[in-house]
Amino acid sequence: MDAKPETTIQAQVFAGSRLKRAKKNFLLNWQLYVFLLPAFTYFIIFHYIPMYGVQIAFKDFYANLGIVGSPWIGFEHFERFFNSYYFWRLLKNTIILSAYGLILFPLPIIFALALNELKNGPFKKWSQTLTYAPHFISVVVVVGMLVAFLDPVTGLVNHIVVSLGGEPIRFLTDPDWFRHIYVWSGQWQSLGWGTIIYLAALAGVNPELHEAARVDGATRLQRIIHINIPSIFPTIVVLFILNIGSFMSIGFEKVLLMQNSLNAETSDIIQTFVYQTGLIEGQYSFAAAIGLFDSVINIILLVLVNYLARRVSNNSLW
Repeated sequence: MDAKPETTIQAQVFAGSRLKRAKKNFLLNWQLYVFLLPAFTYFIIFHYIPMYGVQIAFKDFYANLGIVGSPWIGFEHFERFFNSYYFWRLLKNTIILSAYGLILFPLPIIFALALNELKNGPFKKWSQTLTYAPHFISVVVVVGMLVAFLDPVTGLVNHIVVSLGGEPIRFLTDPDWFRHIYVWSGQWQSLGWGTIIYLAALAGVNPELHEAARVDGATRLQRIIHINIPSIFPTIVVLFILNIGSFMSIGFEKVLLMQNSLNAETSDIIQTFVYQTGLIEGQYSFAAAIGLFDSVINIILLVLVNYLARRVSNNSLW
């Protein structure tokens, strides 16, 4: 009979001790919490509060009635999208473009491992600067460069093709070329910047491991495979999970700038369709439903891959 009150008292004591430890931790590290406050405030204001508006995906939204006053219509917008003739083309193009980029996920890892092995200080810094610089070029400028270099008449690439005896190639209007140009130009722009995290992880590798491996006669390649890669493997897993979590979120800016009526067969993706229907045509509820569908797929993929990573490698986001 006395077991239940005794258990309750123990739980209250435990909760009180946890609260005291939390207060003590806050007082000892309050500067860190102050640094965290701007990022926390940003996510609350710009990411969590706007989630209130997601409900318009299930409403027939009218601006004069507001979100609350607009009538509920359930899953009508989702059914309209799933039954539309362009649904499968949008889904296929989005998946193929995302998968193409995901296949190239190991490139920053390889590049970071290569930079880490460079012994020439000035050449290493020059290489890092040269590869980091494209990250700071805007998407508009990158697409402008693509147009200038790939133009069938005045472009440098086509001049080289013609000088080698070939015919000019219409890169930017050929649907077969769109995905290659989009993905590889993106890799050129982000490769150097993407290596920073891996280089930081490699900097934390214990040098004594390499010294012991050298004494045992290990080659440089063997040390990379058996020391460097296992050391940065948790970082690789976390970044891979984050990449999967945004698998369906390609972003519409660069695709929209590269898109035209001739390459629409492969350049039409979910994000550009959301932009067209939502901002251009003013179908806010329909666009919100499509965007919500896209986000739900990302969440499912994130949770699934995180679970598999935790089971297989004991490394995960949570």
